Amino acid sequence: MIDFNIINDLINGFIPDGFAWLGYTVAGFIYAFMIINGVIMTTALYIWFERRAMARFQSRLGPNRWGPFGLFQPIADVLKLLSKEDVIPAVADKKLFALAPIVLLFPALIVFSVIPLYEDSYLGSLNVGVLFILGVTGVNTIAILMAGWSSRNKYALLGAMRGVAMLISYEVPMVITLLGTVLMAGSISLSGIVASQSIWFIITQPLGFLVFIIAASAEMSRAPFDMIESESELGAGYHTEYSGIKFGILQLAEFMAPIVTAVLVTVLFLGGAKSHFGIPGPFWFAIKTFAVVFALLWVRVTLPRLRVDQIMAFAWKGLLPMAIINTLVIAVEVYLFNDSSGIVPSIQTQNLLIMAVVNWIVAGLTVYLISRLMIKSDKRNSVVQEGENANKMFINKGSTV
Repeated sequence: MIDFNIINDLINGFIPDGFAWLGYTVAGFIYAFMIINGVIMTTALYIWFERRAMARFQSRLGPNRWGPFGLFQPIADVLKLLSKEDVIPAVADKKLFALAPIVLLFPALIVFSVIPLYEDSYLGSLNVGVLFILGVTGVNTIAILMAGWSSRNKYALLGAMRGVAMLISYEVPMVITLLGTVLMAGSISLSGIVASQSIWFIITQPLGFLVFIIAASAEMSRAPFDMIESESELGAGYHTEYSGIKFGILQLAEFMAPIVTAVLVTVLFLGGAKSHFGIPGPFWFAIKTFAVVFALLWVRVTLPRLRVDQIMAFAWKGLLPMAIINTLVIAVEVYLFNDSSGIVPSIQTQNLLIMAVVNWIVAGLTVYLISRLMIKSDKRNSVVQEGENANKMFINKGSTV
């Protein structure tokens, strides 16, 4: 992996004295060009992989016409979208309508600029990396609302409002869960979080990992949380009125989301790009990311879509209590086992193993108790709904007589 400083040093060798700012500017453009093209090409490859893997799960062939094993299918899709007419509703807000896909794609690309893809990463050492990612990914909510509102279509607006409600609901437990990671690492820098994982955080705080990956799955609106689009409904959600390359950009952002989620899970809970057994860190980083992507794909193919009321109830009645319990338990454990008087906690390996055992027990009990409470609540709501329906039927019969 080429570092930003290396690129800047190479460029400064050809720039006169007093123009160092130009070297940083050119180096920044080159680095951005590398990141954007690398991420887009990786996403195109992932689109092919997802379609082939889903076909295998469902006993189908999948794309197999364009290129060997259908590898050129993403290129064919892009050419098809470019050749389609770009239709814009006459009553739409044309500026916001055209800007919404770009705003939705922007966070997925800029997140990679601060990911420590290797040890001693220059941009990955941003001291507020966690806050930066939370702030940037929150722009997705604005982009979805822009797309639905600017279309001047009631179905698109309703889909956008439903999506915004879901995204905001799942951001709350996600942020609370990250507090546990920050407490154990003693840093909000992504590089600092990776360096602090002598034992992966997925082992020491499994409940936090579970809440984060579920909330992230809802944030990227993938099954079973794909209520934002609901492709089986008559309306396609916030992008009902989009076509051509604008629709293609929206889909590109959607397929890029699992890669972004897998990268964040790798950094926050799987040790990032630490090298093991003499194998370089970037190689391990790619393996962990692919494993998380495949797990997310497996869940998408396996589980059916939830109802919108189930999705919202799961966020507030399920994930939010889990996130609070995880954060409180981690805070108490860090206070008890911390051997350092500084800001960065120092916990011995033996105490980390004790924390892991305790947290796995807490995770199992928490999931069991909250699931039982949610089942009882759902049954109670079903009984109340059946009673209301019976009353309505009785009233209707009486009025008919």
